[in-house]
Amino acid sequence: MAKRLWVERNKDGSWDGFSQDGAHVKFGKGRGQFTPGDLMKISLAACGALSSQFAIEHALGEGKGAKIVVDGKYDDEEDAYMSFSEQVVVDAVDAGLSDEDAAKLRDRIMRHIDKACTVKHTYERDTPVRMDVTIRH
Repeated sequence: MAKRLWVERNKDGSWDGFSQDGAHVKFGKGRGQFTPGDLMKISLAACGALSSQFAIEHALGEGKGAKIVVDGKYDDEEDAYMSFSEQVVVDAVDAGLSDEDAAKLRDRIMRHIDKACTVKHTYERDTPVRMDVTIRH
């Protein structure tokens, strides 16, 4: 069963997102706040980070990871992102990898992300969204 998530509006106009297990994120449209579109991109980057973590730590050591930058091509007329670009950068300078080992690590990272990143899998397909609106009165 999926984790229960919800959002609530704050008096200052910002929003808080919650999960049933206690996670929390603040968002909105003000300065210093993530927008929902930002959170989509962060979700894609976070999924890539978690999916690649084992491969990177196995090759470079515990606590090592990637910096993942995600950008999106936004269409104003459609009010939708048309595509995302994900840049995964692993700092392995101190590891002394050969060209062959670096290529193997790159391929392994890509396989891990392709296999295990639910967000990437979802974004790559048409994903229907069903919405119900309930007015309590």
